[in-house]
Amino acid sequence: MRPDTPAENVDHTAEAARLERTAGLYPEDAEALLLRAAAHLELSGDRPTASTLYDRLLSSPDGLENPHLVRALKASNLWEYGHEAEARAIIEGVRVASPKDPAPWVIVAESLESHDELEAAHETFTEAVHRLLTDVPEPPYATHPLLFGRHRVRRMLGKSHDEWDALADTVHSLPITLDELHDPKRVWSLGSENPAELEAEILRLRAELGAYRAALSRPFPVAVLHWPAGELTELLEAYPSLSTEYPTHEEHLATIETALRELSASGTPNLGIVTGTVPSYEAFAASELSSPNDATLLPQYATTLAARGRAVAWPPQQGAACWCGSGRSYGECHGTVTA
Repeated sequence: MRPDTPAENVDHTAEAARLERTAGLYPEDAEALLLRAAAHLELSGDRPTASTLYDRLLSSPDGLENPHLVRALKASNLWEYGHEAEARAIIEGVRVASPKDPAPWVIVAESLESHDELEAAHETFTEAVHRLLTDVPEPPYATHPLLFGRHRVRRMLGKSHDEWDALADTVHSLPITLDELHDPKRVWSLGSENPAELEAEILRLRAELGAYRAALSRPFPVAVLHWPAGELTELLEAYPSLSTEYPTHEEHLATIETALRELSASGTPNLGIVTGTVPSYEAFAASELSSPNDATLLPQYATTLAARGRAVAWPPQQGAACWCGSGRSYGECHGTVTA
């Protein structure tokens, strides 16, 4: 059950409790599951308990995959039930940390925006796009909300278009322009008695709803399965028949990069990589009442890992480490043209 499900169709408190129980069964996925549980608690109105979950994650002795995201969500939640000073301090900490993941930036900027801190929101969006998109040939899908949010806030502040606004227009795919969608005067048209103005506003609202639904249709990336060298060796020793799928580790890595580039070239958005482990794969095969030797399980296993929040977005941000685990930057490793 996703947190955006209408309240009349789900008991958010019960769903949060179910996700907490599931996190206990799958500790390796606890971060993603508890974040979803916190979202349900926020929707139920129990924001203090949601903050408790965020604190639980942040105090985890095992560390987090994305601590900046958890802090951003905690700040946004705190501000909504009266803890403005603490929220502001956390937001400033997120900005100083300068995460490479766009999601924390979006959350803190939108939190500022929702509390009419438009100048601060604009500064945050702008800092994020400069840090994450400077010299990037094409903005990854995950960064689009940064461009759109910045465009929206600049329209509300009455600022003229700049190069980042032009880039936002380029990646925007709906028939109605961003200038129309983000027009501060739109609210007045809702009270108009002019049928033409009302019809135009209905069209704009439909376009916005279409964009929202399109975003929600991607709860997790289209993911490709990656086996680290040690795990692949163990996998093939235990299940030699899978060697037809994975002749060598080097070929396996090259195949991943080629497949992702082909998917990207075909227009498939929101691509990612999930990393497998032999025990996890064996448990998945058992749950499917099948043998790990069955190669048809591999894509299903990848999809299951992605649905549990295990996917890492591809391609990595500029300067980030390569997904293969070599320790080199992506641009120096599989990100090269000849990879």
